[in-house]
Amino acid sequence: MSLNLPDFPWDALVPYAERARAHPEGMIDLSVGSPVDPTPAIIVDALAAAGDAHAYPQVIGTPELREAIVDWFARRRGVDLGIANVMPTIGSKEFVAGLPIFLGLGAGDTVVHPAAAYPSYALGAAVVGADAVAEDNPALWPETTKLIWLNSPGNPDGRVLGVEELRAAVARARELGAIIASDECYTELNWVEDKPTPSILDPRVIDGSRHNILAVCSLSKQSNLAGYRAGFVAGCSQVIGEVVGVRKHLGLMSPAPIQAAMVAALADEKHVDVQRKVYRARREVLRGALERSGYRIDHSEAGLYLWATTGEPAWDTVGRLADVGILATPGTFYGDDTHVRIALTASDEAIKTAVERLEEVSS
Repeated sequence: MSLNLPDFPWDALVPYAERARAHPEGMIDLSVGSPVDPTPAIIVDALAAAGDAHAYPQVIGTPELREAIVDWFARRRGVDLGIANVMPTIGSKEFVAGLPIFLGLGAGDTVVHPAAAYPSYALGAAVVGADAVAEDNPALWPETTKLIWLNSPGNPDGRVLGVEELRAAVARARELGAIIASDECYTELNWVEDKPTPSILDPRVIDGSRHNILAVCSLSKQSNLAGYRAGFVAGCSQVIGEVVGVRKHLGLMSPAPIQAAMVAALADEKHVDVQRKVYRARREVLRGALERSGYRIDHSEAGLYLWATTGEPAWDTVGRLADVGILATPGTFYGDDTHVRIALTASDEAIKTAVERLEEVSS
């Protein structure tokens, strides 16, 4: 039996990585977007202190973690929740790809996702045999839609949905009787305002009802915890309860030491402020160099990437960057053949070197 899944897109980037590594001074990897800065000591210490984890953890999470998630949503997002409305996940990708399974979707059902989108939304649909539709206009979402994915701030394009756009999406989901989930993993990395981006659970969006609405978050970006696989979901208690029931059978539980580390991370805003400043500085110098080199930056209001184009085919741009030792990701992976995604997740020294190489090419 075969799931007939698409090829793993990153395999197509391997020849370009080899091309970039051939540069006399080596490769600057601005493709994947994996954090390079240290995990804050306050989190590492919490992980170590919880190392005596002899008992099985609960899928629903510890009361301490659930309260920490509730408190974080209240402080940072202006969202009022109870512990029945939240659950930890093993990072965010497993939940994004797995939600169609947890919901029991299958052939004849439709999963909607953004036009420029991380592949995991469509992959989740493929795993259960559902149809995936890439569409940003709620009016065009088909009647067969059972699950809608939003992504704000967006990966790859850094697009941020405002309150009115979120309201329109929720209204259409309610017309369809569909579950709507918003992937909000980059919310703390907002470059337009000094506050998190709007949540789908914002009171101005939901009009008093969380029914069939979920928000998915991650600590990978804001706290440099990609290796911890520390994520969480919040929203409709009924849907979360059903998902927990399935996850119990599958044994999908966040390790106890990771849950303790998440409590520490969610309670401390200082390390997030520090990391935000680091990324902002890298973003400013890299964006300036790209624009001076003839690139146009679209969207990119938030998140860890610059969504860049020269108007040429994406793979051609990836090739030209590889020739100067810079590895970027083609927008082709995300449904766009003219943009490239350029990550901010490289050291200050690596970003400086990338800027120098771009300026050499454009001079």
